[in-house]
Amino acid sequence: MAKGKDKKLSDRLFFNLKSCWEETDEKTEKEVEALALDYKQFLDRGKTERECIDAVCELLEKEGFRNIDAMNNQAFKPGMKVYRNIRGKSALAAVIGKKPAAEGCNILGAHIDSPRLDLKQRPLYEDSDLALFDTHYYGGIKKYQWTTIPLSMHGVFINEDGKKTAIRIGEEPGDPVFTVTDLLPHLAKEQMEKKASVAVEGEDLDILAGSRPYKDPDNDEKEKVKLAILDLLNKKYGVTEKSFASAEIEFVPAFKASDVGLDRSLIGAYGHDDRCCAFPALKAITALSRNKTAPEKTLVLYLSDKEETGSAGNTGARSLNFENFLAMLCENETQLRLCFSRSSMLSADVNAAFDPTYASVFDNKNAAFIGKGIVLEKYTGSGGKYGASDANAEFCAKVQAILDRNKIQWQCGELGKVDKGGGGTIALYAANLGMDVLDCGVPVLSMHSPFEVISKIDLFTTYRGYMAFLTEI
Repeated sequence: MAKGKDKKLSDRLFFNLKSCWEETDEKTEKEVEALALDYKQFLDRGKTERECIDAVCELLEKEGFRNIDAMNNQAFKPGMKVYRNIRGKSALAAVIGKKPAAEGCNILGAHIDSPRLDLKQRPLYEDSDLALFDTHYYGGIKKYQWTTIPLSMHGVFINEDGKKTAIRIGEEPGDPVFTVTDLLPHLAKEQMEKKASVAVEGEDLDILAGSRPYKDPDNDEKEKVKLAILDLLNKKYGVTEKSFASAEIEFVPAFKASDVGLDRSLIGAYGHDDRCCAFPALKAITALSRNKTAPEKTLVLYLSDKEETGSAGNTGARSLNFENFLAMLCENETQLRLCFSRSSMLSADVNAAFDPTYASVFDNKNAAFIGKGIVLEKYTGSGGKYGASDANAEFCAKVQAILDRNKIQWQCGELGKVDKGGGGTIALYAANLGMDVLDCGVPVLSMHSPFEVISKIDLFTTYRGYMAFLTEI
């Protein structure tokens, strides 16, 4: 009898979590798989921030959202759906609520950029009858992970008249791919004795582009392989070597998003960070926009660029884009300031999933686990919470209560042991405006690698969590 009482008491007082899969029925599992399929297609279509925003804006327009810049200062009415495309690299969307924006908005904010290899401004060169592209890596990567994998080429060239030419090579069947070479083990004794951080140097991440020389008996150009590559690019895209100086060309893993594991419970792909949060946020706001009645408060989606390099720049979260968009929804400066102070936001970003192979860097009492649901992260930053917004207790409790009421399993997460590392999100930039913000998203294995892994059930739980937040906060 005492044992039974003890068990009930522990059930009531302990914070123990099961795998979310244990609570799913056949209907829910079908919904999980349907969302995962849509997500994989979204990932494959949008491997760069530009491609991602193209896909986002296309979906928004399909769902009836109107470009706010083409509305000629038309008055906003409850239920109206608007969006803004920021230079093709970030976007904002809103469903206008019954209450004025000055009474606060419910906001989901995520970023859509991911670590990658960018081309330098003069990237193409020839050495030893090989043509190579010189790169500058973007975001936090383990450089050795980017060698000897198939890469695809994405981006835009802009000519003198401002005409944009998109390029996407390595994604379709039959396309060539690219790669960064590495040293064979037989000759790599010195390399393998180096620290992992310098075993492959940043300047060594050069991409193999070709080896066939330009054939012209009357041409005595020494760099014939480089010339042949430029000739191919010029014939197909109309570009010259000078065109690279203004271009944005990115190299990303060429493989597709795939199910992982015999049970297909996981998804492996490039770009989970942070598109596995951006996608359910997008799905949540579009799903709610279909309701016949307008929401009480205005719902806002913010998808930003440049998070992986500190959110700076005119498409990043530190720019005025977010403020400018909310200003459009308010009547004056005073209302805008009230909107900031009364708004609630989930910084929809990923967390590191506990990895038993590397258990020593995690505090497993405060780590996020694959399959155990959406992760609430009260603070990010590093060391003494440096660079964190550190959400207040009242707001944390409010979000937790919403999830509990909707029977959505949530867990706490922290990015490793104290002083072992850390990281940041866009949360602090929104918090600096005066709004309540909490980091909240999907746990990820192998974060920032070319092939990250998430659980389908965590993706689904996160989607449900974002829906509940927008509706009830």
